[in-house]
Amino acid sequence: MRFIEEVVVDEFLPTVRSMLAEDLRDRGFTQSEVADALGISQSAVSKYAAGDVARHEDIVDDERVRNLVERVGEGLASGDLTPVAALVEIEVLIRQLEEGDLLADLHEAAMPALAEADVEFSVHDPDSGLRERERVLTSVRRGLRTLTNASGFAGLIPNVGANVAECLADAATVDDVAAVPGRLVDVKGRAMVPGEPEFGVSEHVATVLLAAREAGAPVRGAVNLRYDPETVDTLAADHPTVEFDAERPTREAVADAVAAADPPADGETLVLYQTGAVGIEPIVYVLAPMASEAAAIVREIL
Repeated sequence: MRFIEEVVVDEFLPTVRSMLAEDLRDRGFTQSEVADALGISQSAVSKYAAGDVARHEDIVDDERVRNLVERVGEGLASGDLTPVAALVEIEVLIRQLEEGDLLADLHEAAMPALAEADVEFSVHDPDSGLRERERVLTSVRRGLRTLTNASGFAGLIPNVGANVAECLADAATVDDVAAVPGRLVDVKGRAMVPGEPEFGVSEHVATVLLAAREAGAPVRGAVNLRYDPETVDTLAADHPTVEFDAERPTREAVADAVAAADPPADGETLVLYQTGAVGIEPIVYVLAPMASEAAAIVREIL
């Protein structure tokens, strides 16, 4: 794990300080004056002058960095820039280069998983797309632990398999829903998880979740279970419960059923179920604001 701040400290600052030290020396500054201007020791200036500090070539070659060094060097030499003003100039460029630019690219090179995420990421945005996706995946993992550690959960897994899912806040398609690839299955009384949660791998549960949201239900998490009238009755005692028609297309049937039953308010849960049809296994779906909350509800009925 490497933070972008480490890229700034380890790569950007030594390179820029070295370039500034060289620029100021070329402008006639003594080693002591360079040290005072940059707020570093004379021994550090000596290392810069001797080439003992490695420069990152991508940073050296960036025209904006070269322009900054020239502008700051000239300002410090003329007195037009104070050290504080020079610091502000450098900080502004750092923030610019961190936002999907040079430093962001160097950060991705140091953390390949960021590039693989295939989503816009801003290190200074607490609501960035990457952060939301990671939060959703964390919630799904937490839900999985809740269920797989619960005695008796395997008995609630339907023949088609169970899943734990959660969608992004602005989810529109299956690709915006994270779940377990391949679904959970009952293996000798234990719920087996075939792989790590990822986005776009559960069309079945994702379709039900998205349809409920389209009808106005403010839910983002879901768990599907084996249908049993007693299970439905137990859940219905504490949660709004709605039946939908298994013989109709799932998305339409769920949306119509939820809309007709008055969707729950924020923070509330919803239980959906269908009693099966020819070639269609009856299933129960527990929907909640988060996957981890849906899993907790299921655990309560075990």
